[in-house]
Amino acid sequence: MVNNKKAEGKEMQSFLEAFARDIRENIIDCIGSIGVGHIGGCLSIADVLAVLYGRRMRIDKSQPRLEGRDRLVCSKGHAGPAIYATLAASGYFPKEELLTLNKGGTNLPSHCDMNKTIGVDMTAGSLGQGLSCAVGMAIGSKIKDDGAYIYAIIGDGESQEGQIWEAAMLAAHKKLNNLIVFTDYNKMQIDGTVDEINSLAPLDKKWRAFGFKVQVIDGHDTLAIDNAIVKAQKSKDKPSMIILNTIKGKGVSFAEAAKVGCHSMSLSAEQCEVAKKEIRGDYND
Repeated sequence: MVNNKKAEGKEMQSFLEAFARDIRENIIDCIGSIGVGHIGGCLSIADVLAVLYGRRMRIDKSQPRLEGRDRLVCSKGHAGPAIYATLAASGYFPKEELLTLNKGGTNLPSHCDMNKTIGVDMTAGSLGQGLSCAVGMAIGSKIKDDGAYIYAIIGDGESQEGQIWEAAMLAAHKKLNNLIVFTDYNKMQIDGTVDEINSLAPLDKKWRAFGFKVQVIDGHDTLAIDNAIVKAQKSKDKPSMIILNTIKGKGVSFAEAAKVGCHSMSLSAEQCEVAKKEIRGDYND
């Protein structure tokens, strides 16, 4: 029995890691189609998106507006291409649509728009607003008693916004155990490192002080992410915060090396090919 569980765990991890690679390749195609974009913060959340859409979220691509479904709010709106990449990989729309990012008549604007893109649950506005939307959704789900989990992804630079903490207070006050929030803690933002601009440390203690159940994990370990979600779902009376220690630009060497510079960067056709080979592990081509 133990060996069977280990085998099942390895099989699931292999699937999720492959899904994360598909998402990363899609991100490169999507941003590469216009030659510039927020590559760093998109690549850093590919693994959590793979776990959510590949295993944990109760969703149906044939019924994207199904009542009572689990929902995701990507509060760090500039990571819209990562959401699009995941939805395309999940079969919500053809992958070819990724090449229309931010172009005239597209259904894929630079920031997520629920009125334009199939599968997007919340429009992304100014940084900080998305968590408030997720809290509202979680309250609504409690009122309906539909059993849905509401997930939100926030940025670490975004966490300097006061609205994040206002939403956190209400979530704890309402005992929203159906709210599971992830912080993409890649420790970099547009103007420098988070510690240089306005340090969040100790981030875990802050969230605990605000009444959240807190876990700190490797944000690129798909099994760790999956296990953390399972633990969060067992919370009886607290919302959950899962702090993902991540690397900005994860999986693409030149993006990782650029550090803060990959928050938004140019991406040539040649760089796209290099990036996709690295993501696939095709070093001999």
